Amino acid sequence: MKTFGTHGPVNPEDHYVVSRSEELADFINRVEQGRYIVIFAPRQTGKTTFFQWALDALTVDSTEKYFPVELNFQIYEDYSASDFYASLCKRIFEQIRRVFQKRDMVLSEDLTQFLENTKITDQVTMLEFFQRFGAFLGDEKLVLIIDEFDGIPRDAVNGFLNALRTIYVQRSMRECPYSIGIVGVKSITQLNLNRSISPFNIQDEFTLPNFTFEQVCELLAQYTDEVGQTFEPEVIENIHRQTAGQPFLVNRFAQILTEEMNIPKTETITMSHFSQAHIEISEEDNANLTHLMTNIRRDPRYKNILMRIVSYERGIRFNPRREIISELATLGVIGKALDGMCQIVNPIYQYCILHAFKPEMNGLEQDYLPEDTDFLDYLTPSGQINMELLLDNFQNFIARVGFRILQVPETPKEYIGQDLLYAYLDQFVSIIRGAMFLEAQTGRGRMDMIIFHNGHKYIVETKIWEGQRQYDAGKNQLSAYLKLERVSEGYYVVFDHHAEPEPRIETETIDEVSIRCYVIPVVQEVPSQ
Repeated sequence: MKTFGTHGPVNPEDHYVVSRSEELADFINRVEQGRYIVIFAPRQTGKTTFFQWALDALTVDSTEKYFPVELNFQIYEDYSASDFYASLCKRIFEQIRRVFQKRDMVLSEDLTQFLENTKITDQVTMLEFFQRFGAFLGDEKLVLIIDEFDGIPRDAVNGFLNALRTIYVQRSMRECPYSIGIVGVKSITQLNLNRSISPFNIQDEFTLPNFTFEQVCELLAQYTDEVGQTFEPEVIENIHRQTAGQPFLVNRFAQILTEEMNIPKTETITMSHFSQAHIEISEEDNANLTHLMTNIRRDPRYKNILMRIVSYERGIRFNPRREIISELATLGVIGKALDGMCQIVNPIYQYCILHAFKPEMNGLEQDYLPEDTDFLDYLTPSGQINMELLLDNFQNFIARVGFRILQVPETPKEYIGQDLLYAYLDQFVSIIRGAMFLEAQTGRGRMDMIIFHNGHKYIVETKIWEGQRQYDAGKNQLSAYLKLERVSEGYYVVFDHHAEPEPRIETETIDEVSIRCYVIPVVQEVPSQ
């Protein structure tokens, strides 16, 4: 039986896979045109798997004859340039011999002697090697694939890229390599430390996108066809929406649901199961999320910019020339929204970012509830959540603690209201054994929190006050979203940081949907003594 792969490259013999047929056709077309192709994307997005499939397609399905050589630069980061080229020489020759072995062919005596007598010591001798090796290929075209390219030693980057560029532009020479695929995390501009030249301006950038909704359906349908177990349509929709199609997260969700939760194979996988899987994937130390957390914690600047993206609708323009924007995009944390602004790339990441920046204790936990009150008091006799009373109490809590909210550690005061609401609801959900996650509309200026409990769905949207127009627009956005989610009522919490804010509680009906609105003043200064 196949499985959902989350460790390294996947293959159709052992794993359920997304075929990526359109992307493969696009890539192979570029190879056939002799392009020098680069893919730079965050880790665990399927780059290595994709290139392996592309090589297989080139050698099996293509009408042209290609000679593929695979290299990996991951181990070279601490090498000197001279040691890099010495090792690279050995690995290229090993790969050439491996191709012949796979084809059950024997190297000619001339080629054997050529490989034994050739040394690669720098970019010039490497260029000369490729020029001479092309004569041994006959009608075949060398395709060079370099994985983990950003492991190349810094003092070798410019020379290596200039050599490849020389090969590419001198089209009168025999074209060897004919096409090149470079795979990495950092872009060429981030690797090229000599900003005065552009040695690889001939690159053809190739985007390997996340899975589409249709591809997620394709992936899960393979499991259903083999095992017989089905998914509720809403589960498939939420897997795609929560992950935005990020390949590792999609497969990890499926892995938890089908392999680790021990759901009988005769049962349909439901939203209740999805909620449990969401809790597990959000709290576990899987490779993808651990890598994310490690990276966003390493630079204190990241917290401020990420919280600003999350909290303010006016947002931050996506400008890759700004170092901090480029770094966060390279790490796969933010992306460019349709309007050209920064956005967190998926709700799972935003959920984890909020947890990463939330203080372990805010010091106000004992003030969440009035005396002689318990969080369980906000459940009705039938086990549903009385969200109106729960949020009424939150508003009263903010008023009770007053300026003490400014003493919460490690939290900028402009985000303190949202931080406290998130912590308050998170504690409540934990006590009642429910599940809470962020929605796909999350990303800039709004935070849609969905709570699942006893088969019911509760939606709370929170923003920072940015004026009456944005406040009214937010209500209409929430109304449309509630209708999309087939929920008849929702909750809208806006924090006002002005010097003399006006508190509000109002309930409106918009397009047959009820919205309970709160405008909660947030103290800005400690009162003078």
